Amino acid sequence: MTASIGKYAKQLGTALIAITVAACTITPPPKSVESRPPAAVSGATLDQYKARVAARIFERNPSLVLKGTPQAMLRSFVVVSFTVDRTGHVVESSVYRTNGDDEAEATALASLRRASPLPAPPARLLNGNGRLELFEGWMFNDNGQFQLQTSHSPQATTID
Repeated sequence: MTASIGKYAKQLGTALIAITVAACTITPPPKSVESRPPAAVSGATLDQYKARVAARIFERNPSLVLKGTPQAMLRSFVVVSFTVDRTGHVVESSVYRTNGDDEAEATALASLRRASPLPAPPARLLNGNGRLELFEGWMFNDNGQFQLQTSHSPQATTID
């Protein structure tokens, strides 16, 4: 019987060692996860798309584009709200904010229409209806030429 107890004790000791070793697992540190912003993973950002839209508006309206520094006291600042479909067509547009300069408002809306179709927006920017709603500001000098708020030059600081 002593031999049986010795054998049992040996088996019990072996089992306890196995349990102890299993409980003492070594957990390696987590692998570093490459962190990239969502835009880098899934396409153009809204700001990048708006820059492409501005370039298209400038391309289609070269005689109206102000080259150089906008004057310190702008003639007008017109904010246009517009909606673009997945193919880049402007499906809606309206003046959102203005100082009441009808000519500047008409020029802003007409320059947007002439630029349509705009570049197709990245799919990740589209809403559930397959559209993208945007705002852009047209900054007008006294001569009727404009720059867009998205890509304007620094404004003059003194009135000449």
